Amino acid sequence: MHKKQIPVGELRPGMYVAELDRPWLGTPFLFQGFPITSANQIDELKQHCKTVFIDLERDTSDDQQDGHELSEASILGPVVYAEATPVELELAAAREAYSAFEASIETAFDQLRVAGELDLTPLKDPVRSMMRSIERNPDAMMLLFRIRQKSSHEFTRAVDTLIHMTALGRFLQFPGERLLLLGLAGMLLNVGKIRLPETILQKQGPLTAEEYALARTHVMHSVELVRAAPGLPPDLGDIVVQHHERLDGSGYPQGLRGRQISVDGAIAGLVDCYSALTSVRSYAEQMSPSAALNTLHKLRGTLFNELLVEKFIQCIGIYPVGSTVELNTGEVGIVIAQNLVRRLQPRVMVILDAGLKPIRPQVILDLMKEPKATPDEPYRIMRTLPRDKLPIDLEQFLF
Repeated sequence: MHKKQIPVGELRPGMYVAELDRPWLGTPFLFQGFPITSANQIDELKQHCKTVFIDLERDTSDDQQDGHELSEASILGPVVYAEATPVELELAAAREAYSAFEASIETAFDQLRVAGELDLTPLKDPVRSMMRSIERNPDAMMLLFRIRQKSSHEFTRAVDTLIHMTALGRFLQFPGERLLLLGLAGMLLNVGKIRLPETILQKQGPLTAEEYALARTHVMHSVELVRAAPGLPPDLGDIVVQHHERLDGSGYPQGLRGRQISVDGAIAGLVDCYSALTSVRSYAEQMSPSAALNTLHKLRGTLFNELLVEKFIQCIGIYPVGSTVELNTGEVGIVIAQNLVRRLQPRVMVILDAGLKPIRPQVILDLMKEPKATPDEPYRIMRTLPRDKLPIDLEQFLF
């Protein structure tokens, strides 16, 4: 954040107020940070402040293109991550960190339901262990998550957004502390849904206008819980509050648009949407990872920043880790690792033969090396397959 202090009288529409010259508490402003969209806001600020701090990175007042464009140089960080361990070796460490995290977060959510307060102290070590695993090789944690989706919906969404926000941050070369911030935000984006009625969360079919308005309040519930929880980074709430904002201004709760949405907030919105599309939902059909990426690609430049969508697709691949795929031989495999150079040619573990019978020992194919299916034809992926249609339990098969 690049802040500048100016007199309230110099404010104009498009500027983003990040801080007041007095505490937010005791003012009528609902959000700790908001864009100037009208003269009435400036008049109200004059009644409470002499100066304010504006965030120059979110200032769209002089932006003739509505602040929609980001350059690669403006988002890439300084850290270049290498694959420290191959996915096969990282899986053991990832599994240990994942299991510890799963137990801790389920306990934290249970306590939240009972006490109404969020205590993440027991989660600090498991979260950092997951971060270290993702930094070494994100494919291991993503593969493990896709295979082990048997926990509660709350946990599944929390770990999904944690892993993918951290993996995207790593791909964008963010330093470790920023990865931790993204991971914590991903874990807590939707924690406020615990305060919503089950009739809303489990409803089959579309919500009424009144129900939708109530569902949208989960964002501010999440922010309140995050800001009240001890020991969390102060910037965490700023990411959480933006995860339903959209590039064209159609989001909520503030209706931010373009560069008024921070890069981390835009990442949260993009990953949360991907997670929702690929999760089991009562109100819509679950999408495969590749179908969800196709949906996001169609929404680039309108709801989501085009560059971030492209980077996210590059990060997790056209066939994301954990996808089950049919090969041109009729055999079935699971994507276990990405090839950074050729995203259409990942590493695949072949697990079923053309008759859908288990193959043991499994065969691992690096499609980038074009292994031969026949003397004249290399192996290729033909299509993705729904995991629930396979005649095996992938977790028992692989682990």
